[in-house]
This record gives sequence, C-alpha cells and structure tokens, in this order.
Amino acid sequence: MKNKQNIEKVPLIGQTLKEIVHLIQEMGFPKFRGKQIFQWLYQHRINEMNEMANVPNDIRQKLSSSFIIHPLQLNLHTKSDQEPTEKFLFTLQSGEDIESVLMKDGKRNTLCISTQVGCAVDCDFCATAKMGFQKNLTTGEIVDQYIHVQNMSSRPITNIVFMGMGEPFLNYKNVISAADLLNHPEGIQMGARRITISTAGVVPKIKQFAEEKHKYKLAISLNASNEPQRKEIMPITKTHRLNDLMEAADMYYQSSGRFPTFEYVLMEGINDSLRDAHELARLIGRQPCKVNVIPYNEIGGIYRRPSDDKIKSFLSQLKNVPFQVTVRWSRGTDIKAGCGQLAVNSDS
Repeated sequence: MKNKQNIEKVPLIGQTLKEIVHLIQEMGFPKFRGKQIFQWLYQHRINEMNEMANVPNDIRQKLSSSFIIHPLQLNLHTKSDQEPTEKFLFTLQSGEDIESVLMKDGKRNTLCISTQVGCAVDCDFCATAKMGFQKNLTTGEIVDQYIHVQNMSSRPITNIVFMGMGEPFLNYKNVISAADLLNHPEGIQMGARRITISTAGVVPKIKQFAEEKHKYKLAISLNASNEPQRKEIMPITKTHRLNDLMEAADMYYQSSGRFPTFEYVLMEGINDSLRDAHELARLIGRQPCKVNVIPYNEIGGIYRRPSDDKIKSFLSQLKNVPFQVTVRWSRGTDIKAGCGQLAVNSDS
C-alpha cells in the first residue's frame, strides 16, 4: 500500500454548496462566503487556498488548518500514440489507485471516470474485475477526476461517462451526488444530457434511478442475447435476471422519456453469431433504445475480438431493426485505456 496522503485533512472537493455554507457559518463567517468558496472550487478549479482572491485571508487560513482541496493526487499521465486519447492514474488519500480516460472525437471531449477501486460485479471478460472489489469512491474522489483532467485539458470536457473502474450503481448514493455536483448550476454546469451513468444491470437501482426521475442518461451493459449466455460471462445475471433487466430499462424510458443505451461487447465465439444477432433483435423488440456494439478489447485472457468480417456480418443482421445501432470502436487500446481494460495494482 502506498503512503497515505494528508489523510488527517478533509478534502473540500465533494462537498455540496449547502455543506460548504454550513461549514463557513459554523466557523463564524457570513453565509455568502460559502457560495464564493463553492464557486472557486468547482468553477475556477483552484489548487491552492490562496487562489481564492475575494475570500479574506483569515477564512483561507482557517480552512487550510483542517482542509485540503483535492482528495486525489495525479501520479501518471499517459498519451496514446495512435489517437487523441489520454489516461490518468490517480492515488487516493488512503493509498489505492484508480484510472480515468479522456477521449477526443471531433467536437466531443469525453471523460470516462471511475466510481470504485476494483469491481465486485466480476464480469469474466473485464480487466477491472480481475482486481476484485476494494472500496467505493467518495463523491469527492469521483468529481475530482473531472477537476484534475479539465485543468490539464486544452479543451473543455463536453461529456462525462461513469464507465471507468467499478459498478456505479453499487455506489449509488455517491455516484448520484457526484453527478449532481457536476451538473450544479453554481458550479461545473455540465448539462444533464451530457452525463451518462452505466451499469452492468443492478435492477433495483435502475428502478430507483427511474423512480427518482434523475435527469442523467442511462447505459446498460447487456453483452448477451439470452439468459444462459449472459450468466456465463456476467455473474450478476444470477441475481438480476435478464427479463427483469429489460423491464427495468423500459421503466427508465417510461419515467424519463429518454432512450436507454444497451452496450453489447462483441466477443469471438461467445456472442457474435448470426443467431445472436437475431436473438438480440428479438430480446429488445420494439423497446425504444440505442444499441452500442463494441468490438472486444483484448486483455490477455481467453476472450478475443471477432474478425472484421464477423463484425460486419453481425451488424448486417441489425440493419432493419426498429432501434438505433451504432459501433463504438474503443480508443486508447495501445495504452490499455479501452473499454474493459482499466486495471491497476494498488500494492505496487
């Protein structure tokens, strides 16, 4: 385990406007100072307390005695030689490591952020799953990935996807709080439609997400065309059955009016046959949705990416379906930044 970083001080990133206002009032300062500090943290993305130019020095000094700004420390920044994709390795105060990925595509500048150290869902084809589950990230540790990366990026981040390390809906409270901070009108101001939360299929949390009428987009890792196939590669299916998952996805659509996105990682000899394509079309039926077909990114295990001809053949069977189908070629695979490739060893 790495040395702990300023573990005795509490990070300010991750605190809500209400919490910061309360903190400032508890210190004996006026309420409006809390809003100023909130804006310095999230709009101006400061790194030092003394950067808060319009906040009196006595407030800054008092904050510095008990608080730090960032819960994360950036340890490594890696750029792809093949495309405009970058990977960031962060260390938590408690010593564990996580990764984030920034992908540029035309005018889109998308940040893929992590929500856990490791993952408990244990999808058989995913590198993160090989780490096992270590801990949930705090709200601040999730949001701070954006703060650090935006400070290093020459362009504004236009989209955020909760698709990095971990299962977001097994850290539901902190993930929703992080999305709310990213969306806050007095802070980062990321549009709700530019924030996507992904899940491997935690059915009760999808239903809660729908019932609470959150504004954020939903992506579901489907990856199979039938129940037995999905159980084999995604053990979560033993607890959350495929039919229940499809019903929960429809509930989200009925509640929000927004199409859920089904992610379908295409793996050779597993789910890439013409029969799989037909079964996928039947499974979804006329449910309003989008389907992202993702050719598999190899991680050195038994799974392989299908040949280009096999991918084309699979896609050809989905030409006339009543839902939108797109192909998402993962970026940054040369630096292991592609979908399913994120993994770190926190003990190194």
